[in-house]
Amino acid sequence: MDFVFEKTPDREARLRTARLFVKSQLGKEKDLVANLSNISAILKESMDDLNWAGFYMMREGELVLGPFQGKPACVRIKPGEGVCGTAVAERKPMLVDDVHAVENHIACDSASRSELVVPIYSNGEVFGVIDLDSPSLARFTELEQRYVEEIAELIGSSL
Repeated sequence: MDFVFEKTPDREARLRTARLFVKSQLGKEKDLVANLSNISAILKESMDDLNWAGFYMMREGELVLGPFQGKPACVRIKPGEGVCGTAVAERKPMLVDDVHAVENHIACDSASRSELVVPIYSNGEVFGVIDLDSPSLARFTELEQRYVEEIAELIGSSL
């Protein structure tokens, strides 16, 4: 499958395309690692100004690093720790304009300035999170959050 993103300045058009690619990926492949690997690449390719795009999955009560695109990352995060752990503990998306203003932020990459984390649910339980980081302040908007939530729902329903 050839994922080609037109580099249009229209963010919503790129996000719609990403959602379609994710749906196609999930419809054609059942292997979780293969799907999350390609979805992390789809997210990274479809959005400008990202330095990390990937997944953390719940394993024995904590988040464990999954497939991603970007620099090496923290391997384990406890619920309530950092932006990812807070999203799990509070069971809600976290859109953070300035991660350095978050008291318990975990700096896996010191270049990251803003972050969007969206929980993935399976059978009512948190399966993991989609984590997106940017080197720019206030990079993410409610538009990205809405589409990433839709992508998280597609993933959750495929589990």
